[in-house]
Amino acid sequence: MSLVELLILLVIAGVCGAIGQQIAGSSRGGCLTTIAIGFIGAFLGTWLAREAGLPELFSITVDDTSFPILWSIIGGALFVAVISLISGKRR
Repeated sequence: MSLVELLILLVIAGVCGAIGQQIAGSSRGGCLTTIAIGFIGAFLGTWLAREAGLPELFSITVDDTSFPILWSIIGGALFVAVISLISGKRR
């Protein structure tokens, strides 16, 4: 995987993480946090989809690496919602 392909995956993860944060109603952290939420959401969402027997509906392939857009957004929103419930609201 080249540097350009890695940067493309980071941008895609960042966008998915930002959408997941907005769905969950939280916007804590910066750019790196949003990218991390995108990747964690991809792992969590894909795992949940496989356990439920759901297909990979919308994914982008970059150099033989498939990134599940829909499951990343759903998994990111679930991850942020759980973290918000655990940590409580900021004042």
